[in-house]
Amino acid sequence: MERVMNWFRRQVGNPQVVSLVMILVFIASVLYLAGNSLAPAIAALVLAYLLDGLVGRLRRMGIPRGISIHAVYLIFVTALLLAVFRLLPMLFRQVTQLAQQFPSMLAKAKEVLMALPAKYPDAISEGAVSQFMSGLTAEIGNTGQILVSYSLSSVLTLLAVVVYLILVPLLVYFMIKDKDRILNWLSRFLPDDRQLTSTVWVEVNKQIGNYVRGKFAEILIVGFISVVAFKFIGLQYALLLGALTGLSVLIPYIGAAAVTLPVALVAVAQWGFSSDFYAAVIAYLVIQALDGNLLAPLLFSEAVDLHPVAIIVAILFFGGVWGFWGLFFAIPLATVIQAVIQAWPGEDSVAAVLTDSPTA
Repeated sequence: MERVMNWFRRQVGNPQVVSLVMILVFIASVLYLAGNSLAPAIAALVLAYLLDGLVGRLRRMGIPRGISIHAVYLIFVTALLLAVFRLLPMLFRQVTQLAQQFPSMLAKAKEVLMALPAKYPDAISEGAVSQFMSGLTAEIGNTGQILVSYSLSSVLTLLAVVVYLILVPLLVYFMIKDKDRILNWLSRFLPDDRQLTSTVWVEVNKQIGNYVRGKFAEILIVGFISVVAFKFIGLQYALLLGALTGLSVLIPYIGAAAVTLPVALVAVAQWGFSSDFYAAVIAYLVIQALDGNLLAPLLFSEAVDLHPVAIIVAILFFGGVWGFWGLFFAIPLATVIQAVIQAWPGEDSVAAVLTDSPTA
């Protein structure tokens, strides 16, 4: 107990440790208490990290900063308009078609599954299949109620979308244009003795930037390959299922497992347990395996150095605390904790600080 108290006194006596802890507590409190209100700003920050990397590449090619910023921002606005007016209507159309055909698809899937006990009586029982279908129907019913509640508040949802479409691009522009001014303004509120904080910030800024850019590229690559593969096989709702497969990489391990069900359900309702069904499922599993073992390590070789157990624990913890944004930022937040632990002064460093202080 005495060693713990001595360690605590040493940490409290280090002004750099105290300032870092206060900054982390303040940021965590703001995100926890006002995270939903700040969602447009957080979304803009994510996009600003993404676009700032493109600006940096153009500048390294010798293009002036002003031209680089406006060229990248023009590309961003064009891509946003294409997504809003071309891609999203196609996705909504497939969602509507799937919702209309879902009862018949579920009935056909139930018919196919109920035939399994007759084919494999030693491995599968009718009770197990009935229990599975009852649970699946209940979960789908709960999801339908949630969707209905969202549709009832469609006016508020539409207003939120309009706010995002106006505020987020505007915030993104000023975040990349005035990045240095914003950082200099924020630094005015930090203590002068902030070497430890600066060390953590440099590492965290690098990690988050690499993570956001790598994750965006991963979503596009996995989504595009999935759409092409599903269309080649002939799977219905290929665009919707491919988009879900691409978005599944936002939540490592858990996302891939969650999207397996809709892909398998659509395939079994369309073909039953035929060769086409197995081709669709195998294609999905191969894409996820290539993503996890080849693409993700290639994109995040310099961004994420975390054990899989640490990643899963971070997803469960931050997702439970902060919902969607907690799931999205689980890995960057885990790297923040890792950077703090690595930069935290050891016993010798703390002793040196205290020895060199004026009161020593």
